[in-house]
Amino acid sequence: MANSSVRRNANRARRSVQAKSKPLPLATRRFAAWAVEVSLVALSGLIPYSLGEQAKLEPSGEQVTPNPVVALTQKAIASTLTISAEPSDRRLVTPLTNIFWSVAVITPLLVGGWQLYLLGKTGSTLPKRWLGVRVVSAAGTVPGLSRIAIRETLGMWGLPLSVAYIMWRATAFPHLGIFFGLSCFFVLGEGMTARFHRQRRCWHDLIAGTYVVDANRAMTILPGTRAKQLIGSASVQGAGSKGLYNSPSPQLQTQPSVAKSVINKPKVRRSWWQLMRQHPNLLLFLAFLSCMVAVLGTLIGIQIYIQAQKYQRQLAENKSTQFLTLIQHLDASGTTLSDRQRAILALGTIGDPQVLQLLVDLLGQEQRREIIATVQQALVSSGSSALPYLHRLNQSVANEIAAGRYSSSPTELARRTQQLQATQQAIGKILAVYGGRLQGIDLSRINLAPSTSQERVFTLELERVNFAGIGFKGANLNHASLPSSQWRDAGADRHWDTFDDAIANLSHAQMKGANLTKANLSRVPMERIELMQANLNQANLSAASLGHANLSSAQLVGANLQAATLVDASLTGANLSTANLSDVNLHAARLSRVSALGTRLQSANLTKSNWQGADLSSADLSHSNLSHADLSLARLSNTNLSHAQMQNINLRQADLRMADLRGANLAGADFQGTILFSPQPPASGDRFIATPPEYTQAALVQGVNFSQVKNLDAQQIAYICVYGGYHPRCP
Repeated sequence: MANSSVRRNANRARRSVQAKSKPLPLATRRFAAWAVEVSLVALSGLIPYSLGEQAKLEPSGEQVTPNPVVALTQKAIASTLTISAEPSDRRLVTPLTNIFWSVAVITPLLVGGWQLYLLGKTGSTLPKRWLGVRVVSAAGTVPGLSRIAIRETLGMWGLPLSVAYIMWRATAFPHLGIFFGLSCFFVLGEGMTARFHRQRRCWHDLIAGTYVVDANRAMTILPGTRAKQLIGSASVQGAGSKGLYNSPSPQLQTQPSVAKSVINKPKVRRSWWQLMRQHPNLLLFLAFLSCMVAVLGTLIGIQIYIQAQKYQRQLAENKSTQFLTLIQHLDASGTTLSDRQRAILALGTIGDPQVLQLLVDLLGQEQRREIIATVQQALVSSGSSALPYLHRLNQSVANEIAAGRYSSSPTELARRTQQLQATQQAIGKILAVYGGRLQGIDLSRINLAPSTSQERVFTLELERVNFAGIGFKGANLNHASLPSSQWRDAGADRHWDTFDDAIANLSHAQMKGANLTKANLSRVPMERIELMQANLNQANLSAASLGHANLSSAQLVGANLQAATLVDASLTGANLSTANLSDVNLHAARLSRVSALGTRLQSANLTKSNWQGADLSSADLSHSNLSHADLSLARLSNTNLSHAQMQNINLRQADLRMADLRGANLAGADFQGTILFSPQPPASGDRFIATPPEYTQAALVQGVNFSQVKNLDAQQIAYICVYGGYHPRCP
């Protein structure tokens, strides 16, 4: 009885030890190794990218464009995922960000390539080796680089992500979250296919001809492997040559029954030659049918091509005949004015480049206003195809006027001005009629500004017109009236902030005194644009690029400039009241005498900006970066400056009454003559005991460190000490 009890206890202990030493299932270890591999690749890119984003927030005097590797990567990702990407010439970053982002592009490629190399040469990556998982070929050897390339790039990632991408693009709302969910579903679903295979092989293993085995146990080749491979693998392993297992791990074993069955009963595969010999009539019929289909398809294709060419030639001949007839009718001596107008309108329906050039030349030579109006109508009926010809004539006449303004006779100058106004009117009419359908049209350096040399002055007045996708780089649009105009369109997919958004280009354009009230200029490139005295009230300029732009004396009341780039821009005397400038980049911008009542400037980059004499009353500058900024003589009453970075800021003679300075960093700030409070006049009557002074309209300084602030006077220090601020001279 005692022996049986001891025996049971020993068996129970033995089973307990075996259970503790039993490794995890192969499927669990395989998934864990895959998760670690993906995490290594992802973290190798996310960590330097995050460091680069953090480096962007640090104040830096130098701003550079991303290097070509980063710019091309951004463009490729944006075009693939249909997200907006700012061009590299519009996105300024710090040099440290440039380095980190370059590392974020290169490191994942190196880590992924290194893992593929280890997997092809040894059968295991480091995570697979740690978890005892190995990939082998059907012969039991290492898979090789070519087989691994097919397994990983095509089977494991290529096919699932391609299906997910196609389904995502076919959805009505291609949101990135949907794509991420579909990608996870198909990638994990492809991995789950091993559950439905008797040899526990995924699709990518079947495509590449690989097996995933337990590296800690002896491997048995499953049925289906060729006998020659079995025998060769067994002999190689038995001879001790360099194979899959070079360590003291168990050697490759084969099943004698399987090998015997494979050797005795080899699988018979019929070749095409044998099938053709067994069924010659069927194959001959199929060959005859294929030849007939090919011959008939060729004949039909040739006939269609001949008829199409004949139709094109006939159409060209008809246009040429009509063109010659109309030209003769125009040149006839007895042609009346109405007949000439009808002929010109008929020319506008032909749509041939030669006809368009003729109409533009006629517009530049004609003096009668009736004929000029008719030619303009014909050009408008021709559509956007007439714009390149009008663009060239407009530039040519404008250059001649500029060159001969002081040397030409008044008569010649008036004639040239009339020609310029004729082209301007025609271009304006085409823009009004075909707005929104002019993507890709180049109107760079075009002159659509009014001329004051004649009584009839042209002014571009277009309301609610869509200019999306038009290139106005360097164009002269001074004093244009374009309220509620659209300079950006959602594109073919009708979704905003995707890669196919149609965006106009206004870089280096002249728009002095222009009326752009409620215009949509979001994300539009406007580097070095001239917007002096322009009206941009309630305009949408979010994420727009306005580097080095001139917005002096511009009206921006209620405008949306969130996340816009205004590096080194000039806004002297501008009205920014109630505007939204949160997350804006105003590095080294000039904003002296700006009116910014109630303006939102949260988390804005205002380093080295000049706000001298500006009125920022009731503005919100919380969490903004004002280091090295100049706010001398500025009015900051009731302004929210909480948690702002104000190192080395110039606040000389600034008005900070009722301003919130709690949490702000004031190291090196200059407070000479700064107004922090309004002292209350003392009460009348004699008192035996002196009371501390009381203040009205005082700044909130509780918990603020003034130990490194410069040029504080005795009254300022007394106020700081009484109301909770910190200074070494406080009692």
